[in-house]
Amino acid sequence: MSVAEPVVPFEGGVLSAAWTTCEDPVAQLVLTHGAGAGFQHSSMVSIAEACAKVGIVTLRFNFPFIERGASRVDAKPVAMHAIREAVALARHTGEALPLFLGGHSFGGRMASHAVVELGLDVRGLVFCSFPLHPAKKPSVARARHLPDISVPMLFLSGTRDALADRRLLQQTVQGLPQAELHWLETADHSYKILKRTRSNPLGVFDEMAKVARRFMAPLL
Repeated sequence: MSVAEPVVPFEGGVLSAAWTTCEDPVAQLVLTHGAGAGFQHSSMVSIAEACAKVGIVTLRFNFPFIERGASRVDAKPVAMHAIREAVALARHTGEALPLFLGGHSFGGRMASHAVVELGLDVRGLVFCSFPLHPAKKPSVARARHLPDISVPMLFLSGTRDALADRRLLQQTVQGLPQAELHWLETADHSYKILKRTRSNPLGVFDEMAKVARRFMAPLL
């Protein structure tokens, strides 16, 4: 496994980014971060490293608000533009591999909008802790655009995720013809698990990568 740090062209400057590669890769994934931290956050690194173990190359990058040191996330058009630039970088400078898109929380949600509104050409979407609604405010408003997505979708969601009511997320995914949902046992929105009650012997990040690899297999 190796890591490089290129830059992503962006209007007004560049975005920091990093590749996590591996031997004999089968796919590549543009992996977006959440609202609270950039691509170097430990969870993002752990997801990328777990993906490398199963043959998935990842490109992580910072949204502009992280580059500016701002606490407020970018507006949707800005976030979508950054995702489009990252996808272009992966397609033109990454390995010639099937390309997938997704990410953690806010980043994954923005990726879904980018596929719908910008027509990004990817094989599928991998949502890690999709934020279906704000904490303690159950709703499916953030999922209204998902039926417009024409590529397969994988939702990796913790059973203790406060931003994804289990019943509502289950109903949402069941209403999407090309979507599947995998529950991460005892995990919360940040992938923290309850070690005493979790029965899955895999670490949560290895579990996520294994399921993502299985999801990608028929799409390669």
